[in-house]
Amino acid sequence: MSRNTTLLGLGFLAGTLGGWLALPTLLEKEGTLPQLEDRPGTALITGASSGIGAAFARKLAAEGYDVVLVARRTERLAELARCLQEQYGIQAEPLTADLANPAEVERVEARLKSLDTLTLLVNNAGFGGFGPFVELERQRQLDMLSVNVTACVRLAYAALPGMISRRSGAIINVASVAAFLPSRLNVTYSATKSYLVAFSEALQADVRGTGLRVQALCPGLTRTEFADVAELDRINHRQVPAFIWMSAEQVVDRSLAGLKRGQTVVVTGPQNRLAIGLARTPGLRPLVLKLFNQRL
Repeated sequence: MSRNTTLLGLGFLAGTLGGWLALPTLLEKEGTLPQLEDRPGTALITGASSGIGAAFARKLAAEGYDVVLVARRTERLAELARCLQEQYGIQAEPLTADLANPAEVERVEARLKSLDTLTLLVNNAGFGGFGPFVELERQRQLDMLSVNVTACVRLAYAALPGMISRRSGAIINVASVAAFLPSRLNVTYSATKSYLVAFSEALQADVRGTGLRVQALCPGLTRTEFADVAELDRINHRQVPAFIWMSAEQVVDRSLAGLKRGQTVVVTGPQNRLAIGLARTPGLRPLVLKLFNQRL
């Protein structure tokens, strides 16, 4: 066994308790998912055409939510909306938009403001890029900031006034474990997800007492199209054990369970919670990040 492996194993054991305590979760009383009176209301989900976004759409539709599905792929959105309406008897509206385009974000903002039954916003749309910072296309990284950060802020800002006036609602911002484990080959992506965690924690404090909930969902490796891009193949499939992976449905189940408990930060999977706990422990953080980046 290599020295690095031994040190990491010892670190996991030593940091287990600290990991659980260091992870920020603001717990409130048990409750149900946000509803309007006796009905679930409407959920708007970005990045809804596949992966975690589509899993949110299916789960929420099964619970009786009407859904507005936002993504770039019109045909996929229309097919998903049709299936959800037929299977669950809810209203499903496809809304095609590229959230890297400010004008198209404005259309989604307008739809949010017009929904007097809105009780849940899922900011799931996002993308990454894998490689050295200076070798990735500059515009792609700027678009990443637009989709992963700016669009989330704009849509939350559009959704909140109505939710606050109705004293009912929640926002889920889909971040990532990368928020806590910044990667040398994932520089901009890691930074955008770190922003979403800080934004969600601060926003939850800001709306405390209004009846609203805010969550940063931090999944690890999830079996979606996001993880299938060629840039990630050499890491995901050759270096990561199968038990580390989760399905999109598992991620969504943990998110909604955490929302019911009032958890502001939800990290899926015990192995991810331990790793993040270690990375947030001052004495261990430099070693954890060094070993993590050496693996890339």
